[in-house]
Amino acid sequence: MSKSEITVSLYRSPCGVLVLGSFGNRLCLCDWMVEKHRNLVDRRLCRILAAEFVEGTSPVIEEAVSQLDGYFAGERRRFDVPLLFVGTGFQKKVWSALLDIPYGETISYGEMACRICMPKAVRAVANANAANAISLFAPCHRVIGSDKSLTGYGGGLEAKSYLLALESGIKGE
Repeated sequence: MSKSEITVSLYRSPCGVLVLGSFGNRLCLCDWMVEKHRNLVDRRLCRILAAEFVEGTSPVIEEAVSQLDGYFAGERRRFDVPLLFVGTGFQKKVWSALLDIPYGETISYGEMACRICMPKAVRAVANANAANAISLFAPCHRVIGSDKSLTGYGGGLEAKSYLLALESGIKGE
């Protein structure tokens, strides 16, 4: 039996290199190359989708690139690329909730846990955020510590800071 394919391509953003991936007609991957969980994310996608990575492009990746270009140019605040969340039911619930955090706003992990009606699941919410394979499109960079600190981020804290500054209208150097 031959495996399905996840088409992957690199995207060079102003704050780091992202790996974009599509499966069928949906985006299943937008993850940082420097991500410390990069290998785990890749293995999870390949295992659950019974697929292997193939370099290339697709209409979904092309649309994702166009929308990312607009986002980084400050011209786009919402994405509308079709997404495929690949994970557990709990992870999918958390990742879906990320889509409801407005551009330019942040919430804490505790607030996120309350939003999914699991107020005691703060640590589990943080772990699900760490496993998010569709960064930016499912904006986990908008989730911060309860003390307003920029806690862990797959692309690194500099990238998280850059994204939050971009969304707040603060121009970097």
